[in-house]
Amino acid sequence: MGAGGVGGYYGGRLATAGHEVCFVARGPHLHALRRHGLRVEGVQNSFHLPQVAATDDPLSFGPADLVIVAVKAYDLPRAIESIKPLAGSETTVIPLLNGVDAALQIGRAIAPERVMGGLAYVSASVAEPGVIRQVSSFDRILIGELNRPAAGRGTVIESALRDAGIDARQVDDITRELWRKYLFIAAASGVAALTGATMGTVLGDPDTRTLFIGCMNEVEALARHQGIGLPENICQETLAFAEAAGPDMKPSMLLDLEQGRPLELEALNGTAARLGRQLGVATPVNQFIYSALKFRAGGKAKTTTTTT
Repeated sequence: MGAGGVGGYYGGRLATAGHEVCFVARGPHLHALRRHGLRVEGVQNSFHLPQVAATDDPLSFGPADLVIVAVKAYDLPRAIESIKPLAGSETTVIPLLNGVDAALQIGRAIAPERVMGGLAYVSASVAEPGVIRQVSSFDRILIGELNRPAAGRGTVIESALRDAGIDARQVDDITRELWRKYLFIAAASGVAALTGATMGTVLGDPDTRTLFIGCMNEVEALARHQGIGLPENICQETLAFAEAAGPDMKPSMLLDLEQGRPLELEALNGTAARLGRQLGVATPVNQFIYSALKFRAGGKAKTTTTTT
């Protein structure tokens, strides 16, 4: 569900391993998938699937064993309506979205027990219609049950992902892992989009590095206020991870900004600012990033010419 960078990349990997995969897409990307198949250009793994099943109408495929939701966070409400006909009594739905509450939103719309938590560490985007480019040195999926002990379905899904060559793992506390990633992506995407700079530039400059660290510290404070057990050295770990990501890496929100697409600002820095107000936790860095970018969050506006 959403065959862009993340969905196209992981869906393609599953298809190469022999799984029956349907890509839900739209526009020129859907047209290219139907006509030319899917091409993935990866750091360590490139391939071409000359024929793939692709649609803009999930009703045409019916219930699935597994629904991977990989739309942008701002498209989730619309995607949820499309998930409903795919979610049968034995279906598992796993969102791989930025932010911390996608699984809860989906669970409220369909049966909560049908949903598992999930997240992906990967930098991938649509290079052109029908072509996915994966550029990060990291490439990992974590999944886990939200409100109950690990179940057999997680083991089956983990095995299928691993058979496709994906570094996948079922974890005991997916909520903690969601917040661990959120701490990284809010800082990385927020500061990179704000400055228009790559990770190497952001972390190499003392001023923007301080902004990056401040954003992380605020998200950590929000997590601890809610009793989420992040590691004591989470900010140091995340900073080291960001430095190892590669100096030329552009987080997803910067790529979207450059291409005039809508931004996941509400799900990232906007959520931190909102939770800060609700919980009484100071989040000035996230509030500043949100305020500075919110008028561009809807994508590139159409320009008009006025003659006087």
